[in-house]
Amino acid sequence: MATNTPTYHAPVFEPTVDELRTLKQLELEAVMTVPEALRQHLSGRLLDWGYIRKTPEGGFAITGAGRQLVQRQEG
Repeated sequence: MATNTPTYHAPVFEPTVDELRTLKQLELEAVMTVPEALRQHLSGRLLDWGYIRKTPEGGFAITGAGRQLVQRQEG
């Protein structure tokens, strides 16, 4: 019997260096394919927090929130 346990989110998202690098790459490339995401070790946290989204084709793209996160970290 499967339970529907909600995903825990810390009160504040602190991105790792790898997560920031992935967001910056998505900002430049627009879409990342699944094989590319696997090579980059794409963090599921980015998807959970809404910083990236799955495209209809099955790839990954940065969201507006992801762009704001990158800009906030660079500033």
